[in-house]
Amino acid sequence: MNETTARETTKDRAFTTKQLTLTALMAVLLIVCSWISIPTPWGIVYTLQTFAVFFSLILLGGKCGTFSILTFLLLGACGLPVFSQFRGGVGALFGLTGGYILGFVFTAVIYWLAELIPAQGKARIVRNIAALIVGLAVCYIFGTLWFMHVYSVGGKAVTFGGALMMCVVPYLAFDFVKLAVAVLLGEKLRKHIGLR
Repeated sequence: MNETTARETTKDRAFTTKQLTLTALMAVLLIVCSWISIPTPWGIVYTLQTFAVFFSLILLGGKCGTFSILTFLLLGACGLPVFSQFRGGVGALFGLTGGYILGFVFTAVIYWLAELIPAQGKARIVRNIAALIVGLAVCYIFGTLWFMHVYSVGGKAVTFGGALMMCVVPYLAFDFVKLAVAVLLGEKLRKHIGLR
């Protein structure tokens, strides 16, 4: 390997200043969207954190989007109040709904892997939407199994279906609305940031 090839390989592997900046900005967006609570008359409170996950991946791509999510999780694990209801610390990640937060990593990795499938134009958009849907489903499954485990440790029992009805079904429609908005905005903006 000559010197030029070595430099190009290093450049391909490293984050550029622009990538680092945008990755950090998306981590901040995740924090802000986690803090935003939308109450409803039927008692369910929605947040925009899944919107930020989808938007980060669409806008930045799998690599930088994944690292923005990992940055968000690391800040929360260190105790900063970055999660919904201004929670932070390892306890928030290992609580009843912590599996859904950790599940964002599965969504990101699935999206990153999907980018390995060559696609252009509308096919690329369809591929990305499919990756987000599959990633969200895996996040739901992981989070629900986590919820069941923590719930049972507390001396209670809940079925998988019961856990889905409590933790997933009430949020499902709104998550798909957030996904659609994230794709529309992300696709419009990604052409202007010149990241990829």
